[in-house]
This record gives sequence, structure tokens and C-alpha cells, in this order.
Amino acid sequence: MNSLVVPHRSTLANAVYGLLNPLPFGFFVAALIFDITYVRTAGVLWNKGAAWLIVFGLLLAVIPRFVNLAQVWITSRHIARRADRLDFWLNLFAIVAAIFNAFVHSRDAYAVVPAGVWLSACTVVLLAIAHLVMAVQRSAAEEYVHE
Repeated sequence: MNSLVVPHRSTLANAVYGLLNPLPFGFFVAALIFDITYVRTAGVLWNKGAAWLIVFGLLLAVIPRFVNLAQVWITSRHIARRADRLDFWLNLFAIVAAIFNAFVHSRDAYAVVPAGVWLSACTVVLLAIAHLVMAVQRSAAEEYVHE
């Protein structure tokens, strides 16, 4: 008797991923807004606020990446779609850009400009593309199920 066992993803891991995955995007968007405000006003508060937002975004981005790493590349690699892998890489590149951005924001005062703004924008664009890819995948999967 040869039965094919279809691998499935953990419900708990999916819940943790679904809960924590959107949070870093919000922090990084807020950091970009703070960076743009800092460029226009030169108020040091905006620079320091952006630095803290980037740190919190990075802290919250690590856990969903580990869950995604396990689901896409280790446990469910046979059922992982191309969009899942693209989402993983886009998020990973965004995290690397945010790490460099955190180092840039450790500089003093106006030395953050323009590198901090560009790295914040790069992080937000990468995460936005990743979210769009996953939204398109979910939409296509729902259309396939409903037909």
C-alpha cells in the first residue's frame, strides 16, 4: 500500500506568521514618513523616531522570517509556490536594507540624509512588492477554488 502523504503547514506557525508579518511593514512605512519629515523640517525628533521605528520593525520582522524559512525551504518545500519563495527573498532583501538603514540612522543629525531616506524607501518598496505578490497568489488561489 503506497499512499501519498501531502505535507501541510502548521496551524500555529501560520497564526504567528499571519499575526506578525504585516507589523514590520507599518513600522517601516512610518520610518519613511519620519525620514521625509526630517528632511523637510530638520527636527532631530523625527530622525530619532525613525531610528526607533526601524529597530522595532527589524525586531518584529525576524520571527515571521524564521517561520517563513521553515515553511518555504524546510518542511513544506514540496508545496511551496514560486510566489512563496519570491516573498521570502523580497522580505529578506528588505530586512538587509533595513539593517543598513539602522546603521545609517545611528549617525548624528543630518548625516542620515539622503542615505536614510533612500534605504527607507527601498525597504518599503520591497515589502510592498512582497505583499502584492502574496495578495495576487491568494486571489488566484481563491478564483481557482471558486470556479
